[in-house]
Amino acid sequence: MVKHIVLFKLKDQKDRQRALDALRGMKGKIEGLLDLEAGADFLSSGRSYDIALICTLQDKAALDFYQAHPAHQPVKKLMHEIREGSVAVDFELNDYNSDKPCLL
Repeated sequence: MVKHIVLFKLKDQKDRQRALDALRGMKGKIEGLLDLEAGADFLSSGRSYDIALICTLQDKAALDFYQAHPAHQPVKKLMHEIREGSVAVDFELNDYNSDKPCLL
């Protein structure tokens, strides 16, 4: 399995719900996308981003499929228009980190 995580900083907070609706609207529409969560930050600290997207995908091929999928394209376009910035990370879940607790 693969995790795809993107954090967005919005240009204008009035676009927050629109962004969440668009992101959540992809759920169930893309083969290989096993789960999708999108949420808004409530702390608003200096280091906070406004929106988080967390996707669980079947494998790397499913991530590639998701990136090119027609249901993702208008959402990607919208997020490029309304974001001030974003950061992302994609990683594979394996036996070591999928069944053990995180001890930071």
